[in-house]
Amino acid sequence: MVEWIAAEGLTDYRTAESWMEARAEAIASGQAGECIWLVEHPPLYSAGTSAKPPDLVDPDRFPVYPTHRGGQYTYHGPGQRVVYVLLDVGRRGRDVRRFVEQLETWVIATLAQFNVTGVIRAGRVGVWVERPDKPPLPDGTPAEDKIAAIGIRLRKWISFHGLAINVEPDLSHFSGIVPCGIADHGVTSLVDLGLPVSLSDVDVALRQTFDSVFQAPAVQTAPSYDDMTS
Repeated sequence: MVEWIAAEGLTDYRTAESWMEARAEAIASGQAGECIWLVEHPPLYSAGTSAKPPDLVDPDRFPVYPTHRGGQYTYHGPGQRVVYVLLDVGRRGRDVRRFVEQLETWVIATLAQFNVTGVIRAGRVGVWVERPDKPPLPDGTPAEDKIAAIGIRLRKWISFHGLAINVEPDLSHFSGIVPCGIADHGVTSLVDLGLPVSLSDVDVALRQTFDSVFQAPAVQTAPSYDDMTS
């Protein structure tokens, strides 16, 4: 059984990291079970292992937290559902690329509960939505905005960190960074798309779609990866 935990209020980022690391160690040692931790953070920027300094446009705007997850700069703040995914990837096939694809599929399935079509684009990390209401880019590419970010780390085959879905954050807060190093496209949220959706609504959708994406644990042999992002 996967335990679901919803944190009350705004959770300090370093407190969240410490909690995840302790829980991941407990899962690896058999002292605790897998869990999904639903969190909301105060406004902050986090820098993944591939973060590039020029992408931190306004370093004084919010606290900046270097972290060991994969990926580049991202924003967390009120109105964004952060989903920390602590699962035993070792017992779920030892295939990290497939695990990341499952996370992407889970986000897309969750968005579909609100009749939103999420898409994955090669070379552009995260989950995107088409914006026919916006003009295309200068090269004719249709406008698409990012609605969810994914960045994980593995330790002893246990995943932590996870994903973030924009429900109703202040989208202007993203302007202090180049989100995930992608400057040519914008960001959006479920409310920005005109949907009266709450964090609680998203939590229900996440639970409803989880079992359809993640299979029962199994053991296979595959190469080891330290961390991964999409």
